[in-house]
Amino acid sequence: MAIIEIVMGSDSDLKVMSKAAATLEKLGLDFEMSIISAHREPDVFYDFAKNAKARGVKVIIAGAGMAAHLPGMCAAIFPLPVIGIPLSGKNLEGVDALYSILQMPPGIPVATVAIDGGVNAAILAARILAVSDEEIANRLDAYVLEMKETIQGKDAKLKNVGYKSYDK
Repeated sequence: MAIIEIVMGSDSDLKVMSKAAATLEKLGLDFEMSIISAHREPDVFYDFAKNAKARGVKVIIAGAGMAAHLPGMCAAIFPLPVIGIPLSGKNLEGVDALYSILQMPPGIPVATVAIDGGVNAAILAARILAVSDEEIANRLDAYVLEMKETIQGKDAKLKNVGYKSYDK
């Protein structure tokens, strides 16, 4: 049973959405990933969002570019957290999608990450779930420690080639 659903309107979104999937895999979280167009198959989309909670989904990560209706429509139908990822496009570089996802009407919130922010969407979904799941919280702690150690390793490489840096 997937606890996180990743949804996008087109396979052209996969470049960003696969980063969310890879991060969820790294954190050991169960998810499904689907391509569903709210505009081209509204009946399928409605069924997906309406029945997500009954399928065990706790958080939806929805990516959209341009008009960016997918995250907001998920939030209008699905009663649990929705995280929107505005996707960059060829015309307005994702700013149009960012504004569309951010500017939801009162009562229909969508947590919004940066343009093309697939990794942060996955981490935010994990943090939402970690509120009530100590095991997920522990995995997030390990992830944060791994990021810290990676940066410290990069700093050590600078020192090894003769650069001076802040002593930690």
